Amino acid sequence: MREFWIRAVGRCIVLLLGLLFGYAVNALVPALVIACLVLLFGSLRDQYEIVRFDRWLSSTSEGEEVPDGAGQWEFLFAKLARRERTARQLREDLRSRLERMREASRAMPDGALIMSRDELIEWLNPKAEEHLGLDGRRDLGMPVLNLLRQPEFSAYLESGEYSEPLTMPSPRHPGRTLQLLVVPFGDDQRLLLTRDVTQLEKLETMRRDFVANVSHEMKTPLTVIHGFLETLEDGLQDLPPEQSLSFIRMAQQQSIRMQRLVDDLLTLSALETDTPAQEEVVDMRNLLDVIAVETRALSSGRHTVSLQVDGAPGGLLACARDLRSALGNLASNAVRYTPDGGRVTLRWHIEPDGGGMFSVSDNGIGIAAQHIPRLTERFYRVDRGRSRETGGTGLGLAIVKHVLERHQATLHVESQPGVGSTFTVRFPPLRTRRQPEPALAGG
Repeated sequence: MREFWIRAVGRCIVLLLGLLFGYAVNALVPALVIACLVLLFGSLRDQYEIVRFDRWLSSTSEGEEVPDGAGQWEFLFAKLARRERTARQLREDLRSRLERMREASRAMPDGALIMSRDELIEWLNPKAEEHLGLDGRRDLGMPVLNLLRQPEFSAYLESGEYSEPLTMPSPRHPGRTLQLLVVPFGDDQRLLLTRDVTQLEKLETMRRDFVANVSHEMKTPLTVIHGFLETLEDGLQDLPPEQSLSFIRMAQQQSIRMQRLVDDLLTLSALETDTPAQEEVVDMRNLLDVIAVETRALSSGRHTVSLQVDGAPGGLLACARDLRSALGNLASNAVRYTPDGGRVTLRWHIEPDGGGMFSVSDNGIGIAAQHIPRLTERFYRVDRGRSRETGGTGLGLAIVKHVLERHQATLHVESQPGVGSTFTVRFPPLRTRRQPEPALAGG
């Protein structure tokens, strides 16, 4: 502002000196005419600068530079240009931060939706669109309760009690479960956070089922053992020695069953929680021979058990103990679910792409198609009564699943009731070795 007054005072002084000079030389009239012309020119130039300034203010082009001023307008336009540059930089910073916030909201694993005090949708991120089945453009400004008509959500939103989240089925995706939490903020606004907890719900269900199944599996043999011990305690003197010995043997069988269950639970727990065991190049010829011998021993001559090895068996980079457990479980299951006189075939070969293929085929009772996807679940049994008769714990295929996952292997099941089953394991090429190292065997 000081520059403006300096320029104005300077102009007045020049005009006054001109008039004094004209008066001194008896030329006052010409001096007045010149002074008026100067004032008129200055007024016209000021009007021209005002028009340019107004045109700049009315411009719709974002980022248009402030015009260069002349005369006393020059410093005003320069100051305005500096302020405009500062404001433009601030807008760019805000735009950049807003874009980063938008990117962050798009990357959030949870949904977020902002509601006004009237419960109108002001903003939502893509995950909230997915969870709630909304459209980020079409549904802005719409009442959220008109779009989400679940009674439990309406009651939760209107209650004003948001200390605990609401868990409810997804309004747009059957079979999925959402957890919603309302957070009040700002000027009576509310933030609705959404999270897909379908997998957590499944895990919780699995945990409850696991506890119930373990309790049930342990309760049966314990009840049998307890009953035999009570019988022996009350009538040991009156019972024939052969009957007493029979009771003891049946109690022993039940204790062995519990021991097998505990061993499988410990194995499964170790596979799920422990770090992978040390791996070595396992000689598949030796390992397959051991599994075939164990399978024949389990069969006790009731089945025809054969081993087929196509070409050079080579080696497999694996944990020998876990590998033997997984492949042995598949072979023992084939024996348990194949009637006497049936056949069980173990096969191993290296595929053209270098991967390893192990399969167990039988002509047993087979499995219906609806049961196959759930075979590797803990305690899942197609025929619970037959599983108890054969001594299964219901954890064998769950153990197989975890062992194969550790070795990047896959399990494929083909089965037909009354015809038989084939369980096929495929190991990736990175695990196979054409020739095993002689010092490392899978015994």
